[in-house]
Amino acid sequence: MSGATLAEALATARRRLSEAGLADGALDARRLIAGLLDLSPTAFVTDGARALDGAQQAAIDRALARRVAREPVHRILGRRAFSRLDLALSPETLEPRPDTEVLVDTLVPHATRMVGETGGCRILDLGTGTGAICLALLDLVAGATGVGTDLSPGALETARRNADINGVADRFEAVESDWFAAVAGVFDIIVSNPPYIVRSVIGTLDDEVRLYDPILALDGGDDGLDAYRTIAAGAGDHLRDNGLVAYEIGYDQKDQVTAIMRENGFARIEAVRDFGGNDRVLLFTKAAVV
Repeated sequence: MSGATLAEALATARRRLSEAGLADGALDARRLIAGLLDLSPTAFVTDGARALDGAQQAAIDRALARRVAREPVHRILGRRAFSRLDLALSPETLEPRPDTEVLVDTLVPHATRMVGETGGCRILDLGTGTGAICLALLDLVAGATGVGTDLSPGALETARRNADINGVADRFEAVESDWFAAVAGVFDIIVSNPPYIVRSVIGTLDDEVRLYDPILALDGGDDGLDAYRTIAAGAGDHLRDNGLVAYEIGYDQKDQVTAIMRENGFARIEAVRDFGGNDRVLLFTKAAVV
């Protein structure tokens, strides 16, 4: 690629990724080069004849080698857009997916109502990772505050960094905790996208997930439901009256998670499907005592 123009670099990248068997090789090539060189969507058309320098070409070549090894595009770039945020990624964090934005969008009107009624909304995000869920809610709901917990110090450092990058650090606290172990006080919303993959299935996942997402964020135990049981058992002690517990779930876990929550004194009030039509988000309140 010595002396290549932007157009030539893109053509070479497309060919290399396609030959490596990547189904979206053309799109991945465009995303990688645009992200590495901080290009606008139209730059490939307007600046295609621009010559790349040696450092730019070397960066592209390194990124392509990583993508051929099935490392996801956004991990190579080190960041990903989520809701209105720009999130830094790290090896200790799950890469946020668009389906998780459904969980955020489902909670926004509830959090907004709570702020309107009481002047605030305190959110607990269990297993926060990058901070995506909690930080997106803080960004979208003025007056809300949040605590993000995680067992991984590296994940918490990434979440703190993302809070600062996105201008909500003054309303966010990161706490190292095994679920509720180090959590104090009560909250209006308890939310989690916990590990929910059945342990025996993890080895069959796509390389992009299996090799690069942290196992701590994937392994839900023998039946994929361990985290839901733990959260259900502790949520009642940390939830305000009329508060909400919200989950992201696996596509086939709605009935099982609902049963776990019911056994712990909660009633389901909402179930929402993702962009692919799969069950993805569940909301619960404390069940009324009859």
